Amino acid sequence: MLITIAALLLLSLVILRINNVFFSTSSVMLDTKFGVLAVSLGTSIIEEANSKAFDKATDTTSISQTSVLTTVASLGPEAGEIYPNFNDFDDFNGYVRSTAGDSSFQSAPFYISCQVGYITPSNPESFVSSQTWHKKINVTVTSPSMKDTIRLSSVFSYWYFR
Repeated sequence: MLITIAALLLLSLVILRINNVFFSTSSVMLDTKFGVLAVSLGTSIIEEANSKAFDKATDTTSISQTSVLTTVASLGPEAGEIYPNFNDFDDFNGYVRSTAGDSSFQSAPFYISCQVGYITPSNPESFVSSQTWHKKINVTVTSPSMKDTIRLSSVFSYWYFR
């Protein structure tokens, strides 16, 4: 009788441990899935921004002075410009998007926000207050279903060869 009780106790502990491992593995798999989706969303925004002109002053012509570029205070979409009809890189400044309500994202809502600014090659981590030949986009992706926030960045430089 005592051996039977010990065997049942041992069996219960083994079953409890196996269920704990399954639950833990499932949680890690979901976290990984949401992380991959968030990185994919952020990367697609960066790729889309990089496919645009460097600045509204360079979308149809070339320039040779930074003073012609959009001022720091005016970074963002021009009047009347709305996504997805952005024509230059800095139009993504202040762009926010939510997948809540999007039927293709039924697993979790994601919130995307973008920040664009001018940088210098000597300090690419900080935005500067004057126009330069380099712009940086910071994309942040969050979700209530993720433990972490995904932050992606890309630098876009203006190059013109004669």
